[in-house]
Amino acid sequence: MTCPPLPHRVVSRRVETTDTVTLRLEPVGAPLAGFAPGQFAMVHCFGRGEIPLSASSVQSTGGLAHTVRAVGAVSAGLCDARVGDVLGVRGPYGTGWELERARGRDVVVVAGGIGLAPLRPLILRALAEPTAYGRVSVLAGARTPGDLIDREATARRPTAYTGVTVDRPDASWRGPVGLVTALLDRAPFDPDTAWAFVCGPEPMIRATARDLVTRGMPAGHVRVSLERNMRCATATCGHCQLGPVLLCRDGPVVGWDLAGSLLSVKEL
Repeated sequence: MTCPPLPHRVVSRRVETTDTVTLRLEPVGAPLAGFAPGQFAMVHCFGRGEIPLSASSVQSTGGLAHTVRAVGAVSAGLCDARVGDVLGVRGPYGTGWELERARGRDVVVVAGGIGLAPLRPLILRALAEPTAYGRVSVLAGARTPGDLIDREATARRPTAYTGVTVDRPDASWRGPVGLVTALLDRAPFDPDTAWAFVCGPEPMIRATARDLVTRGMPAGHVRVSLERNMRCATATCGHCQLGPVLLCRDGPVVGWDLAGSLLSVKEL
């Protein structure tokens, strides 16, 4: 059964890029159940519809932050929301990153484009417990410097290795240029025992996961977040089916030991 969306008020709006904003929402009434990093909500723009959005931040008050890019009618409506507007939110849904499985091990976070947003809560949690994990590496890529989001998550920190690359640099760019997978050569981690968390465009996910496995990382230690057309979020409509997997229920975060074989099937 699908629950109705609960009203949430926009309390801040941060412009990330020319087509991407981050909205921080606070519940108007009772808060939703707590979100684990990697889980998603169905965010409703009244009069247009709803779309799935992973939480890019979870507040102790029950508030949430969502980073959204304007690519359709609903997402454009959400991007146009202003402070004080009310949106509908239901959730949490799906699986999380399960960072706790990496305790005592090196952590490798790899993000492509807006894929950095769902990884942000995981990054901040790992950095908040520096003695709980081994070496932490945060690697991010974007098409251009203007497409980079959330500079806080990729800011250089004494407890983590950070690498940022772009495909097409501008005159001001002084960092690496090329695929995000090239940053793996510089990241300090033991592939035999480390855990990796990957989010971004599907070709980037495939390339990164395969590279990590080639380096010796067990496929089950590579956690990836996948996208499909989610409509009900309750495993009822079947729109998000990926082979035997319903991503709104069994994902969006799954291990590469499962995702690898599914994404190797063309047009699945």
